[in-house]
Amino acid sequence: MAVLPILITGDPVLHSPARTVTDFDDTLRHLVDDMFETMEAAPGVGLAAPQVGVPLRLFVYDWTDDDDILQRGIAINPELWISPTGLAEANEEHDSEGCLSVPGERFPLRRSELAILRAVDLEQKPFEIRAEGWLARIFQHEYDHLDGILYVDRLDRTHGKAAAKAIRRAGWGQPGESWMPGQDDLDA
Repeated sequence: MAVLPILITGDPVLHSPARTVTDFDDTLRHLVDDMFETMEAAPGVGLAAPQVGVPLRLFVYDWTDDDDILQRGIAINPELWISPTGLAEANEEHDSEGCLSVPGERFPLRRSELAILRAVDLEQKPFEIRAEGWLARIFQHEYDHLDGILYVDRLDRTHGKAAAKAIRRAGWGQPGESWMPGQDDLDA
């Protein structure tokens, strides 16, 4: 297993839809192992394959809820259904979100409170998870990566401007920018 570099916003693979996984082989297993190791080193609660430069529809997640129940897994070729978000504005504290591909930045984003994830695992076995709260947010965030959408793309106008300014200030927004979890001094 190895820690992989995480791409920073601006790289084309982050802004393009990912391809369906068709080969369930040792290469895929190694990628998943490396993604878990990278996510843990970052540290993060989710990581999509495009974030490590692989344009495939899969993500890993690892989150412990308020009841100390570990939610850890991989979603390959996922489908996601979400409840309506409503019209309320995003709450600075409750809805603050970050992304390993926009390291060190956090902005409020309103997400659906409920989500249903359907996918397959490494053995191509289908599964379904009904998620609420932060797990639902994690699924939505990672699923967006598979469609070439970063959370900063979904921000309201005020926070979107602040995110764009932070990205420009950091010198990001062009291809080839990445950081190495555990080595680079970036606060993701």
